[in-house]
Amino acid sequence: MPTYRRTTRVPAPIDEVWAFHSTTDGLRELTPRWMHLRIGGVEGPNGKPDPDVLVEGSEIRMSIRPFGVGPRQRWTSRITHREPAAEAAPGDHARFVDEMVGGPFRTWEHTHAFYADGEETLLVDTVAYRLPFGPLGDAAGPFAKVGFEGMFRDRHRRTVTRFDP
Repeated sequence: MPTYRRTTRVPAPIDEVWAFHSTTDGLRELTPRWMHLRIGGVEGPNGKPDPDVLVEGSEIRMSIRPFGVGPRQRWTSRITHREPAAEAAPGDHARFVDEMVGGPFRTWEHTHAFYADGEETLLVDTVAYRLPFGPLGDAAGPFAKVGFEGMFRDRHRRTVTRFDP
């Protein structure tokens, strides 16, 4: 399965970077404007709407329309794993994983990892994915990284800018 990875050093402690990435507001702020993101709804694992923090079992219903072209792509993502920064020892890490449970990819597993490095944080996004269209999508899979690069470069830039003193 193809994998995309991007790593960036963020000038802020792990608990602050973690907290920012653990909310729907963080998702909105990090998504490039050219993706035209709409959040259709968020539900916690207990069915409570609009939880403050995206915990394990939370589901996010959203849609995107890259560059404002073509039909909106509907997407449902579920937080399947979460190791909070508050439970991480200094020099340790935190992470959460969201998996697409409905949307344009056959498989999408996005690991958001945060590594403490003194008063800074290494942010590592890793996406394991499979494109639609069976064998044709599998053949094109490695080339999809080109499309991911702009989005994740922008997400990481926005994170650094948010915490840059």
